[in-house]
Amino acid sequence: MFRLAAALARLLLGLLVLGLIGLALGLWALERFAFDLPDYARLARYEPPTATRIHAGDGRLLAEYAREKRVFVPIEAIPTRVQQAFIAAEDQHFWWHFGLDPLGILRAAIENVRRLQEGERPQGGSTITQQVAKNFFLTNEVTLERKIKEAILALRLERTFSKEKILELYLNEIFLGARSYGVAAAALSYFGKSLDELTLAETAFLAALPKAPARYDPIKNPEAARARRDYVLKRMLDDGYIDRAEYDAARAEPIVVRRRSEEEFVSAGFFTEEVRRQLVERLGEAGFYEGGLSVRTTLEPRLQAIADRALRDGLAAYDRRQGFRGPLAQLDVNAPDLLARLQRIDPGFELMHWKLAVVRAVERDGARLLVADGSEGLLPLAELAWARKRDAQGRLGPPIRDARQVLSVGDVVLVEPLARAPGQFGLRQRPEVEGALVALDPHTGRVLAMSGGFSFRESQFNRATQARRQAGSAFKPFVYLAALEAGYTPSSIVLDAPIVIDQGPGLPKWRPENYGQDYLGPTTLRVGLEKSRNLMTVRLAQDIGMERILDVARRFGIDRGLEPYLSSALGANEVTPLALTTAYAMLVNGGRKIEPYLVEHIQDRRGRTLFRRDGRDCPECRDVPWRGQPPPELDDPRPFVADPRHAYQMVLMLQGVTERGTAAAARSLGRPLAGKTGTTNDSKDAWFVGFSPDLVVGVFVGFDQPKSLGPRETGASVALPIWMAFMKEALEGVPPTPFRTPPGVHLVLVDAATGQRPGPDTKVVISEAFLPGTEPVSSRPPVDGLGEAPPGREGPARQPVLPGPGGLY
Repeated sequence: MFRLAAALARLLLGLLVLGLIGLALGLWALERFAFDLPDYARLARYEPPTATRIHAGDGRLLAEYAREKRVFVPIEAIPTRVQQAFIAAEDQHFWWHFGLDPLGILRAAIENVRRLQEGERPQGGSTITQQVAKNFFLTNEVTLERKIKEAILALRLERTFSKEKILELYLNEIFLGARSYGVAAAALSYFGKSLDELTLAETAFLAALPKAPARYDPIKNPEAARARRDYVLKRMLDDGYIDRAEYDAARAEPIVVRRRSEEEFVSAGFFTEEVRRQLVERLGEAGFYEGGLSVRTTLEPRLQAIADRALRDGLAAYDRRQGFRGPLAQLDVNAPDLLARLQRIDPGFELMHWKLAVVRAVERDGARLLVADGSEGLLPLAELAWARKRDAQGRLGPPIRDARQVLSVGDVVLVEPLARAPGQFGLRQRPEVEGALVALDPHTGRVLAMSGGFSFRESQFNRATQARRQAGSAFKPFVYLAALEAGYTPSSIVLDAPIVIDQGPGLPKWRPENYGQDYLGPTTLRVGLEKSRNLMTVRLAQDIGMERILDVARRFGIDRGLEPYLSSALGANEVTPLALTTAYAMLVNGGRKIEPYLVEHIQDRRGRTLFRRDGRDCPECRDVPWRGQPPPELDDPRPFVADPRHAYQMVLMLQGVTERGTAAAARSLGRPLAGKTGTTNDSKDAWFVGFSPDLVVGVFVGFDQPKSLGPRETGASVALPIWMAFMKEALEGVPPTPFRTPPGVHLVLVDAATGQRPGPDTKVVISEAFLPGTEPVSSRPPVDGLGEAPPGREGPARQPVLPGPGGLY
């Protein structure tokens, strides 16, 4: 009995000593490691860096930007089954322990003895609370010091935060592979689903990832991924979260990775990148990439798709006139893995509706193809007619009469399916020329579509906003507007004849020419613009003075680099397609000042509005049920940059360009349209900017390193077809409407050629706009010598209308 008591006393004494030693070690650890631990209380204000999402005008997703792909979800919105899966996999005693799990630590210690003996990396045995401490405050190094700090922080976290808050932090911060942080982002990355759409098997797979996301990658290591998922399912079964039937059904389900559907994304690379640039400039890198912003843009996906297709097809059509530059590559058609080799070839740009193909056989009448999608087809001789090759001097070769002049067996080429002939293809090639198309709402400045080049993947240089090119004749409407402001009318007569300009001492004489080197003699302002007569434009600028023209250009935002020289009247200054298109928009909207914009609305991660483009106050819009009443009318504070009557005169004159002038091909669209072609010296730049009453579109085509498009290439032959293709599809189903007539304008029937009242010799009668008191009264045009002075000027000269005060919206 005495011996038992003594043994018991020794045991108690030993336990006391061990306790004192443990206490001492604990105090030492606290003294050694706790004093410099980070401020864990800041987790109460935790706002993780989350992805900024950019949306089109219809709400569809354009892009996501983030340094870490994460979607923050509060614990109340995380399904219970997702919580259970991670607790079962990572910390089955989570709801009951105090931050540390002694049993888990003991199990990990025993397991680590085995691992160290076998030369393996030891495991942690950390609770979810410890993982939160490590993920937020510590590194991943496996050291005793880090484990002690982790334990101290875990104890403090448990005293400060609820279990629910700790679990919320964990599920939103944990890295789960596929560049995804948090369960919500991982659900989207692996399965294209939100958390409440996940199956039990998919939930278990996500819970299997924290241990080693790369090791359990379902694409690279499908067997390991499935085994780990099944382990999580077994843990959920053992812990009572699921029953046997659910367990068996989930185990039988394969792991099928489904990336988010491309239909959820709108493809608009140039537009989206421009939005990103603007927001980074405004908000900074951290504010944009980590802010969790929701950005609604002005983009209309339907119009964007039309723009991309029209520009791409138009550039390719021009390029085909330059001949064929040869195949992309050569393959051995007898290789057993021919299809796989073909599929590995990267053309370097988005194929869209084009396809890669290899020539398997070629005869006189065409070639047989193996297409990269595994189908076969025919490339007929008729589709090779354009594919003449150029010699060293740049001359096109002889006409194609045999497919073997163009193709050989094994050639890898680009082809496009022919809609009119299923199973047949047309030969294509990546054009060397580039271009841009931008579409605006002329009444607001909303950028509805923007295509900045043939391929965003190949070049992110946005020619719609970053390329500054000479406008050429596309600048002329603003010269003619200055003339209208100076007192001219559309029927005023200006001489179209050779002119020599003295440029000053020591400078050569300047002899401008018309494009066709022909002359019309005394001609109306309208016809001069319709036919794009250079000599008339120079005479007009000489008469009214370049200062007036500079003033108009300044008001319309296209004065950058504009010099007070007569040559500037022919569009020698450089503009971006977006700036020039915006200037035309201010003609069709009645002379109202607009600024083009891409971002409509920005909200932060909590739904608070950070930015709203239209900042006008509308008390009548708040808390008002809609019962079919019209929307309230708001004041428009934007200033005018031109008299609406002069702007309307220009619109009608530009309508003549599309009906009888250099863009008469657009008449085939059968609706009121207006616009102007533009071609610069040596045909280095080709333009067409035009509009309907509610849509303005600008097209530019040219080489990035400026060179001639060709001796016969103009804005009418290169840019106009792209514009027409866009407008035809964009306006499909939209009823034709006339251009809106402002008050204070008299519409008078005149002879289209003379600008005077119709007479017995009149062939075409048009409706012309005049300011009161300037209408023609005779059917005979006034004549005054050679017309150096503007004898057609009627009525008093009018001063330009300057912008008034007020903000933009």
